[in-house]
Amino acid sequence: MSPAFVRSLLLTSTFSFAAPIALIGIILALLSTLEQVPFAEAIGRAGAEKLLQFLAVFGSGDPFQGALVIGLTCSLVGVLFDAYAFYRHQNLHDG
Repeated sequence: MSPAFVRSLLLTSTFSFAAPIALIGIILALLSTLEQVPFAEAIGRAGAEKLLQFLAVFGSGDPFQGALVIGLTCSLVGVLFDAYAFYRHQNLHDG
């Protein structure tokens, strides 16, 4: 395995994990900010509750574990796609 391939896989796995975790965090932050607005607090609270329930489904009842499962799954998919793209790139330029 070449160092460029390993570096590419590490970067892909890191960014593929961080992207959904950051998206979940941003959505939760926006919903908690929305809870501070007087007329929108019910919408913010309900949205945050629904998101945490959604995450709890993937985490066997724990929203934090659910977020980790989603992040790890996205990371695995990103690594598989990067490995496939690297393989295809090698085959197209060799033959």
